[in-house]
Amino acid sequence: MTNPEERGRVLELVAGAVRGGCRKARACEALGLSLRTVQRWEGEGLDDRRRGTRAMPANRLSAQERAVVLSVLNAPAYRDKSPNQVVPLLADQGHYVASESTMYRILRDEEQLTHRERSAPARRYEPMPRVASGPNRIWSWDISYLRGPVRGMFYYLYLIVDLYSRKIVAWSVHEEESAELASALAREACYLEGVSPGDVVLHADNGSPMKGATMLATLQRLGVVASFSRPSVSDDNPFSEALFRTLKYRPDYPDLAFESLAAARAWMERFVVWYNTEHRHSGLKFVTPEQRHLGLDTDLLAHRHEVYQQARDRHPERWSRRTRNWQPAPAVTLPTYRPSKVTPTEPDAAQAA
Repeated sequence: MTNPEERGRVLELVAGAVRGGCRKARACEALGLSLRTVQRWEGEGLDDRRRGTRAMPANRLSAQERAVVLSVLNAPAYRDKSPNQVVPLLADQGHYVASESTMYRILRDEEQLTHRERSAPARRYEPMPRVASGPNRIWSWDISYLRGPVRGMFYYLYLIVDLYSRKIVAWSVHEEESAELASALAREACYLEGVSPGDVVLHADNGSPMKGATMLATLQRLGVVASFSRPSVSDDNPFSEALFRTLKYRPDYPDLAFESLAAARAWMERFVVWYNTEHRHSGLKFVTPEQRHLGLDTDLLAHRHEVYQQARDRHPERWSRRTRNWQPAPAVTLPTYRPSKVTPTEPDAAQAA
């Protein structure tokens, strides 16, 4: 109750009750107030001591500049993107119109601050040991279901992603789930990336295709170190799960099902090209996985930094701190892992035993 008139009426009622012989505490209780509150109001008086409007900051954007920012955010190229995606895209083109926080503030003032994508924002957490400080150091792989043309029928998407660059290094879609198909994909990934024995760790969950004898024997021959999630821990393989989420929330992902195995493979081929070469990953300072994988992100981010420095030089009064951090994304850390205690054996040797 902050209205001075309401306070005045309450204090008059309390005073009248006291003059009539009622104790002040009982009168306050009858009005649903504490005695201390009424005593404070009596001591403060009835003057409204709330602050008036604050003075406008000297570096406030003009109405024309705000209109320009809003027109950029609502342009066809950016209207389905959030400000933290629009800012690096503009910087790549050599443009700076406003900071990310200013864009959010303008959208909020115009009641346009709503989520612009199909998916809800993902929660993030701090991972733990096994560090990928460059490409082809740690890979993560998993299998996901793709709905088929018949109810209850699924195709199986096998996918390997590089943790450092988030690049999809190999993938395949099949009608069945098996360790043999997984081992074939691992061989293809090593061939395509040209990795040497001992260079890469392949992390996976504890599914049967991941720990099958054929898969483990293949990894041993390739010199790939196997790493597995902890038992009964559902989020130890977050990079593959996040990629599957991105995949299934694409606007052109079928709402119902894939018509055939060929259709699923054709869609995946388009998705991989988009994801590796066009998608600007938020965890990589909004560069593409391909740029990160090839080491092109350093020069690109340096160019963005120069664009921001020039923008601050033109209007230093609008910058109270340093410009946006365009340093390359740091090394990637894999969550807590448990090394495999399974000794890989050749399938023929296992059968002989």
